[in-house]
Amino acid sequence: MQQQHRFRIPMPTTTQQREYFLDSIRAYLMLLGVPFHVSLIYSSQSWAVNSADPSQWLTLFNEFIHAFRMQVFFVISGYFSYMLYLRYEPARWLKVRLERVGIPMLAAVPLFTLPQFFLLKHYTSAVGDWNSFDFYQKFNTLAWNLISHLWFLLVLVILTTLGMLVFRWLRDRPASQRDYRQVGWGTLLGAFLAYGLVWCLLRRLIFIFQPTWLMDGLFSIGVMQTTLFLPFFMLGALAWKHPPLKALFVRFNPAMHLGAAVTFALYVANQRYSSGEGWLYELDALIVLMMGVFMTNVVFAFGHRLLNAHSPRITYLVNASLFIYLVHHPLTLLYGIFITPHIANNTLGFFVGLALIFALAFLLYEIHLRIPLLRFLFSGRSAKK
Repeated sequence: MQQQHRFRIPMPTTTQQREYFLDSIRAYLMLLGVPFHVSLIYSSQSWAVNSADPSQWLTLFNEFIHAFRMQVFFVISGYFSYMLYLRYEPARWLKVRLERVGIPMLAAVPLFTLPQFFLLKHYTSAVGDWNSFDFYQKFNTLAWNLISHLWFLLVLVILTTLGMLVFRWLRDRPASQRDYRQVGWGTLLGAFLAYGLVWCLLRRLIFIFQPTWLMDGLFSIGVMQTTLFLPFFMLGALAWKHPPLKALFVRFNPAMHLGAAVTFALYVANQRYSSGEGWLYELDALIVLMMGVFMTNVVFAFGHRLLNAHSPRITYLVNASLFIYLVHHPLTLLYGIFITPHIANNTLGFFVGLALIFALAFLLYEIHLRIPLLRFLFSGRSAKK
């Protein structure tokens, strides 16, 4: 999310060419959070704020973004994380990565998600009857509301900590390039399917014997979400170590494009016809895992062909993307609460919301760059060079 590979530490390894297309993809995936949440207002999904009549095309648009965005993001995150692991001493790597991820997450709680909680509590029914909650219910409700928008940062903190062990094992393994030349999409899809079946079995056992765990915000994000996205993080690290694997990602494959279309159709069908008491979440996990593999090829192939060039605009978006992501959520809620009811046309409301929220978010980004404390909290840089 930050421009992590800007560090320059002398290493005895050969410097690889800058991966401009990965910078671009990472920035755009982060910025897709804005149309995702604005379209959520106008979709048939139940959210804190919804329009009076849902829009079918915005529902489909929202589901498409949600079906693949974070899987591809974690592949890129794993790729750059392992690259930096090889560039730093392990303890130094852990410190830098946790600072770059953890400090913005912690800063966002009092500055963004805590005010957002009071906004939801007083102007929507999303929080519920707060006064009737017992201590644990209040704690769990606060946990959900304070970290739900920051969930991917918490997952990154956990994956980074696990990386101290996993990356050491990966680094010390011989790089068997010949073996990875034999790895194809069928092998990867089979591995992800097998992992998904194990994950689904684990979730179903928890659902049978300890269902309250799944309603706990910290457990749901810290354990279930982390383990769901772990293979994508590791796939990115493997792609850095084994160039034949990365080459597989960036080659156009019509079968993978077709697979992405079919999997998305299954994703939509599962959202429409499954129920929470049935196999909705297990099927969702399997589809998300498969969709992530398919869309890694689709996004990387198009990105490598169209976006693999240096651009000051992309550099700016890379640096701005995390702040934009963090600030856009409360702005979207404010828009949904106070402006959405006054715009009758859903499509018009969506585009007005996009324009207004992006404009305010980038304005706040420019303001924060000029305040040293805020610049440090959200970019890890104490002074502008």
